[in-house]
Amino acid sequence: MLLASVLFASGLPSCLSSTSNVKNTVAEQEAASTIDKSSSDVAANYRKSYTSETLEVHKIADQVYQHLSFLETQSFGKVPCNGMVVIDQQEAIIFDTPTTDQASLELIDWVEQRLGCKVKAVVATHFHQDCLGGLPAFQRRGIPTYASHKTIALAKANRTAVPENGFHKELTFEVGNEKVLVLYPGKGHTHDNVVGYFPKAEAMFGGCLIKEVGAGKGNLADADTVAWPLTVANLKTAYPRVKHVIPGHGKVGGPELLDYTVRLFEPK
Repeated sequence: MLLASVLFASGLPSCLSSTSNVKNTVAEQEAASTIDKSSSDVAANYRKSYTSETLEVHKIADQVYQHLSFLETQSFGKVPCNGMVVIDQQEAIIFDTPTTDQASLELIDWVEQRLGCKVKAVVATHFHQDCLGGLPAFQRRGIPTYASHKTIALAKANRTAVPENGFHKELTFEVGNEKVLVLYPGKGHTHDNVVGYFPKAEAMFGGCLIKEVGAGKGNLADADTVAWPLTVANLKTAYPRVKHVIPGHGKVGGPELLDYTVRLFEPK
């Protein structure tokens, strides 16, 4: 309505007093400011999120994004699967690939084109399909792929896509001017599950080791349910300042996801 009023007034200059002209100029400036701010907000939101039939991306903290894709399973149906993107100074690290090559290419393109960042590496947090299903897409783009030596061995044994670069229990990446940590906290969802941590934003990608609040125990085929609660309790002790936690599946939260996971697997 404000913009319409401005246009109407500017079309009838002979009917306006000098005072009205002053008011009209102010109105025009306010309208232009509103349009500029609206355009800026749209552009900012465009960079913060992405949605297609196969992929979603959502900003959860400064320089941290959740990516979400979908895996068709026989036991659980269509399962939404999370990963994390960390950026700084036009560089990015991705934790877990989307579940397919198509979704992975969408994510790579979005990070490069919308965020203006080069993907330095992708890290698979364990050997299941929801972590490395789209690995070939990253490899075809020449993006270095990483996983623990345990994950690489299990991927080979299961004849899935295999990350190219291995590490033992810990790995530190430099992304721009910041550090991103990868660490093995212990057995849980699988014997090889690792987590990612971005100290600057106090953001953690727990992967399938961490459950969303209210979730069931999920796929236990490769799990160590005895070690699981102790592993997560030790993780919380090691990172007491964590604010943002992305689970392998479900809603992003805070440290309450760690507490819930411990309670879920504690002996009753």
